[in-house]
Amino acid sequence: MENKNIFKREITAVRDVHLREITPIHAAGPVIEPGNWEKYDPFLLLMEDKFQKGAFDIHPHRGIETVTYVIDGAIEHFDSHSGEGGVLGPGDVQWMTAGSGVVHNEVPSEGITAHSLQLWINLPREKKMTEPRYQNLKGNEVPVREEEGAAIRIFSGSSKDVVSPTLNHVPVTMVEARMEAGTSVSQDLPDSYKGIIYIIEGSGFFGENEVRASKGQVLELGHGGDNEAGEINITAEEPLRFLLYAGKPIKEPVVARGPFVMNTEEEIRVAYQEYMQGTFLK
Repeated sequence: MENKNIFKREITAVRDVHLREITPIHAAGPVIEPGNWEKYDPFLLLMEDKFQKGAFDIHPHRGIETVTYVIDGAIEHFDSHSGEGGVLGPGDVQWMTAGSGVVHNEVPSEGITAHSLQLWINLPREKKMTEPRYQNLKGNEVPVREEEGAAIRIFSGSSKDVVSPTLNHVPVTMVEARMEAGTSVSQDLPDSYKGIIYIIEGSGFFGENEVRASKGQVLELGHGGDNEAGEINITAEEPLRFLLYAGKPIKEPVVARGPFVMNTEEEIRVAYQEYMQGTFLK
């Protein structure tokens, strides 16, 4: 039975994303700035990075998931959980559940500048110390929803009746859309989800209020209505490519220090102590 009470999401804000030089081999800019825990819950940060080999060293994480999307280039990855590695290319995603703790590294292939987006998703209290997990999602293998003039790749969640098999601890919808000029699509979202859209290429009109935005801009989705069903409408002005991230808020205290995100200061202290003592990995 068709739900006639679908809430049409609006866009509440549009911002430019600016990359600044961190080192000669690394430039970065926040798509979601850390510290706005309640505003973007369950998302902690989303960074756009352009970097070469040597920009990052081996480092730990605990209490979060990281979702890395490769825009361009190639990233070689290694993790302590599986003891294995691999290569992510353009359009690929790595969905890493750090949980109780991982030590890993992400390195562009020799002589290549990688261009990526990395999202941090908060884990709820009961999942902070869950077993680590890696899901490597190849862009040419994930489910695709085909519409006239548009292709929507579903890395997590669903788009209409196309559902991703990606496992979630926190319900998250992540889709990449590529649209021809003049085409329109809608993406369904539960009303409780908070989210953003980031434009990689082109321009278009977004939301019920038809806000125009273009490459390098992030759009914040307005709150959903009182119904379970909602959607966001998009029309491409020119060939358009964007990512949509939306998730169900977990509504818990956030204490973040470096690579660790927990619920209390004591849990952060323990994480650093275990890392220094060599008892971090479970």
